[in-house]
Amino acid sequence: MEYSPPPFFKQGLSANARLAFFALLAIALLVIDARTSMLTTIRQGIGAALYPLQRTVLVPRDTTRILGDYFGGISRLRDERAELARIEAANARTLLQVEQLAAENNQLRRTLEMRERLAIRSVVGEVLYETRDPFTHRVVLDRGLQHGIALGQPVIDATGVIGQVTLVLPLSSEVTLISDRSTTLPVELARSGQRAISFGGPDPGHLELRYLPTNSDVVAGDLVVTSGLDGVFPPGLPVGRVESFQREGGGSFASATMTPLAGVHSSHLLLVLLTERANVPANTATKNPPAIPRSRARLAK
Repeated sequence: MEYSPPPFFKQGLSANARLAFFALLAIALLVIDARTSMLTTIRQGIGAALYPLQRTVLVPRDTTRILGDYFGGISRLRDERAELARIEAANARTLLQVEQLAAENNQLRRTLEMRERLAIRSVVGEVLYETRDPFTHRVVLDRGLQHGIALGQPVIDATGVIGQVTLVLPLSSEVTLISDRSTTLPVELARSGQRAISFGGPDPGHLELRYLPTNSDVVAGDLVVTSGLDGVFPPGLPVGRVESFQREGGGSFASATMTPLAGVHSSHLLLVLLTERANVPANTATKNPPAIPRSRARLAK
């Protein structure tokens, strides 16, 4: 008795027959397409219909690539910014050093020019620091007894008077600036020749001419120079320029305010004039300074 599969499970043509059919069909389509290009339109239509599907399938890949490029670009920009900041800092540091060296060279050149104009032996010193006392205006130089510095010697820069040596150590010295309130200096007006006394003003950037006669010929802009009457500062050294002249109401004296010409609080290279002082020995003891001229007695305190 023979059994056959039910109609639902019938296989139709055999696999070999279907393979042969589709192979012949494919060969026929290839020949027809190569001869007549009849399938080009069909192929273009199928490609156009499948293009949206292709783009949809490629969205994850494109998104991943875009995100990678975005974050990679951010990382590169961050690295480039850090490198540019480093280069900028290095260039700024170099520029500042160059500017500082240029300023120091210019100041040294001007100081040496001032030294050549004076007939007095002198020593160039560098300012190490300003003293911490807020009530005095003093600086410390890197020159002392071993360099010929003595108590009472005048100190100038390339443009004018700075102060006077008031403390001497073997390798350093202390200079009291003309802007210090305890400083007095015999001066005269270059235009009229009138003598006066310069005092350190209450403002670090100003000096005062006190006890002037009320009829003094003083105008703003007058040049004030050392008179040389104290026997310490050579005559004719620039001290400052008059800013204003005030007559005290009902008083017997007048006063004037002037601005120092020297870089009292900005010069780094100073010139110490090695003046010969009979009453100041070379081995001055800094704790017991000898007497100096009366016009400078207040400065040595």
